Amino acid sequence: MTKAPPLVAGNWKMNGTRDSLWEVARVRDAVASGGAGRAEVLICPPATLLMAAAALCEGSPLKLGGQDCHAEPSGAFTGDISAPMLKDAGASYVIVGHSERRAGHQESDETVRRKTMAALDAGLCAIVCVGETAPERKAGEALAVAGRQIAGSIPKSAPPQRIAIAYEPVWAIGSGLTPGLKEIAEMHGFIREKLFAVWPGQGGVTRILYGGSVKPENAAELLSAKNVDGALVGGASLSAEAFMKIAGFYR
Repeated sequence: MTKAPPLVAGNWKMNGTRDSLWEVARVRDAVASGGAGRAEVLICPPATLLMAAAALCEGSPLKLGGQDCHAEPSGAFTGDISAPMLKDAGASYVIVGHSERRAGHQESDETVRRKTMAALDAGLCAIVCVGETAPERKAGEALAVAGRQIAGSIPKSAPPQRIAIAYEPVWAIGSGLTPGLKEIAEMHGFIREKLFAVWPGQGGVTRILYGGSVKPENAAELLSAKNVDGALVGGASLSAEAFMKIAGFYR
């Protein structure tokens, strides 16, 4: 099974209004002109902008995704958005299990697993986030935490090529701090081993992204680490110029 190209994904989080769509258009044009080389580029805007962004990106190689989805396809869940709704709005990906959802919304590994299945059932690819807190790393539990999250969040029946794992050390998100290359390579290598345990013989096709204070100044170093197949970018993805400097590593 052939491995997919690197993936550079932008998570806009709770940022952006219709005035922000010109940034999407700038990324669209940059990707179309080869600014990301062989990489696949994805923007996950707030749900309120997804349909408008999809209209802007029709026929473009730039992909769009959601930032979360409900585990059920429909129902009495006021304020929630289902995976089929995201698909209908123009998404091809969805982020699940982000640390801000796990901590702020008390999402368990089982909840993340159900959301992953919902995404796959709707025809989306899922980016499953894992990562340790500062106390967990200090206690030497980083690998154990990631291993537990992978085991509990990924359905074994899932096609490995439609899953990406985003390793985001919680303490690095938005802090400007990043682990050293040795720590990143160790974690990504460990995750790769766990993926082979989930999918014997096929764990190598799943992309492992690094996330957590990725910016133009450190992107080349981070993306060159072993077993890093791309990035999940937060704040820097709000600027088309900064985001494409990161994606430009793959030109």
